This record gives sequence, structure tokens and C-alpha cells, in this order.
Amino acid sequence: MKILVTAASFSSKISGVQRHAFNVVRCLLLHPDISAVHLVVAPWQRELVEAAGLGADGRLSTYIADMGKSSLSRNLWYYRQLPALVARLQPDLVHLSYPVPVDRETLACPTVVSLHDLYPYEIPRNFGFPQVIFNRLILRLCLRRVDAIACVSETTMLRMKQYESRRMWRKAVRVYNCVEPEPLCALRSPIPDWRDEPFLLSIAQHRRNKNIPLLVRAFHRLLRQGQIAPATKLVIVGIAGPETRRIYELVARCGLSHSVLFLEGLSEAELQWCYARCEALVAPSKTEGFGLPVAEALLAGCRVICSDIPAFREVGGAHCRFVALGTDAEEELAAGIVATLREPAKMPVSLPHLSAEVLANQYVSLYCGLIPSSASAQNPMCAALIQVAPERQSL
Repeated sequence: MKILVTAASFSSKISGVQRHAFNVVRCLLLHPDISAVHLVVAPWQRELVEAAGLGADGRLSTYIADMGKSSLSRNLWYYRQLPALVARLQPDLVHLSYPVPVDRETLACPTVVSLHDLYPYEIPRNFGFPQVIFNRLILRLCLRRVDAIACVSETTMLRMKQYESRRMWRKAVRVYNCVEPEPLCALRSPIPDWRDEPFLLSIAQHRRNKNIPLLVRAFHRLLRQGQIAPATKLVIVGIAGPETRRIYELVARCGLSHSVLFLEGLSEAELQWCYARCEALVAPSKTEGFGLPVAEALLAGCRVICSDIPAFREVGGAHCRFVALGTDAEEELAAGIVATLREPAKMPVSLPHLSAEVLANQYVSLYCGLIPSSASAQNPMCAALIQVAPERQSL
């Protein structure tokens, strides 16, 4: 079975979309019935592939999409040029790592899209106006035109049902994001001039739903009231976004320029260093589709404080401190941080349902129900799956 995975997006630094795409590739390469994986990235993402360490398997080929960095150029490439690449490589299936414009009639094989969230509907201020209109249009058209929708959580599936028709529901399955313990940990601190000061950690792109200003205000309150050590830092790891200017202005007004540190583009080993040494991970998001940092922190044995939202409940279960962010959100989050810091250190949590081996089988099962019967018959696992579960063909 030959699969083409698209990862080309705007960011030249590692972000959730690229991490998801690379993890899909890792999952697929674990499966013996995958004969080839073609990974498509943008020209400014070459180094990300190298840093991800995906090049060791001879079944993997990487293709650099001939696209510009503007939103228009990227969307036109997916609509006009992806079908030509598919015709040349002739994969059995295309897996889009996030919703993009799709000309389904010109694609010669089935198509799956990973659906991470419904942000264009849930939190339009992530995009601004009029960009949110185009994001909604692309999302809706993509979901209608693909053959299957791989939702990264039950929460995302339920949200999709609020905004899309029953026809979309029938194409949707839940396949979690892959999250496994990271075996490597950086030997040096990725935090500039770090001198063993305690720090709180947040892994978040600078977008409205991540609620970073609330975290900054709660951190400021804790310092003012002497509830945490004066040397404590707040380390925010994530790429810049629509909220970057607002966040920096807030940090400056609060006089926290030396206490709040911003990092981006950290490697997996550097992230692991942060998880291992932070006092706690804090995730006060208004809404999420999955909660990758929460899962990674639990696997690393990190204490976690997070907002009480469905996605975090689904990922964190009984292992996190959940804070309901009501009218006194700043005070409630600050109190939750203090209470968590008084708890003993945590042991790593096992999350086997998010393992690459489990998800590899789920992806292959999904693909087998979509590829043409002639191609399926040549694959022993697909043939077995079709005999056991013919209803998969209805996706």
C-alpha cells in the first residue's frame, strides 16, 4: 500500500500540523503492509524533516512542493498541483494532514483528511475578518470532498456534528494523535541564560484560543502576592500568531520582560528537557481539538494544570488538575497553579491508546476500506479486513 501524506503549511518552525503529519508517517512506517510513504512539505520545511529523523526508512520519499509562502499560493498548489503529483506518483491513497482546497474530480485515488478542530466556527477571532470566511469555506469544502475524515479526538467528532450535516458524520472516524514517550532529552537548556530557576511551562501558539494573556496575568498575580518564588519564570513555547503583539504588550505592561520567556522551534529532545524540569505545565485554553502538550507532559511525569474543557478531559482523565475558568478566571487559575505546586512530583502516565503501533493499525484499517477493491485484494491485511468488516466500505 502506497500512501501520500501532505504536510506543507505556512510555518517554517515546528508546529502542531507538522508534528501530526510526521507522526502519521512514523505510524505508517511501522506497518509491514505499507510499501511506500511519500511525504510532501513546503520549501521552507526541509530542515523540519531532517530534524524529525524520518529519513532512515527506505520506504519514505520526501517531495518539496513548488509553492510560495502566501496563503493564496499554498491553497492554489493544493488545488492545482497536488493532482499532478498524485498522477505521477500513483499512491493508493492521499492523506491530507489538515483541511485544504481539494479538487476531488482530478485526484485518481481516495483522500483522507485529518480534522484537528473546528476553530473557524468555534473561535473566529483566531483568524480575523475576512480571513475567517475563507477558512470556513475551505474547511467545509474539504470535508465534503474527501472520502473520509480522521478526527483526532471524540471531542472533535462531536464538534463537527454541531456544524456539519449527517452526510459528513458518516465519513468521520476517530483516530487519535500519536503521542509516545520521547526517548531523547537535550543535555543543554534551550532556555537562554537559564540558571536553574524554577519555571512554569506553556506549549502554545500565539492564538486567541490558547488564552496566553490569562496565563500571564495569573503568573503576575502569583509573583505580586509572593505565592511563588520571585525567580520563577514562565516559559511559553510556540510559534508567533495573531495574538503575539497583544501578548508582548501585556508582558511589558506587567513589568515581566525578564520573567516571561518566549521560545519557538524547539526539537523533540528540547521539549522533553522542558517537560522534565518545569514545575508544571499550564494549559488554560478556551477550546482545543486534542491537547498534545497535555498528553506529552503526562507521559513525561509532569504536573499539569489545565482548563476544564472536553478535549483536555478526554486526554488527561484523572491525571490533571482541571480549572473551570469562570468570571474570576485569573484568580481560579492562579489558585490551581498554587495547589498543584504543593503536590508531590508525578510519575509518568501510560497512554497506550495513543501509541504508534495501535494507531498504525487504525490508519491501515481506515485506508483499506477506501482504496479500490483491486488494490485492496493485493494487500493481505486489506483483504482480511474487508472480509471481516465489509461495512468499512460505506465510509
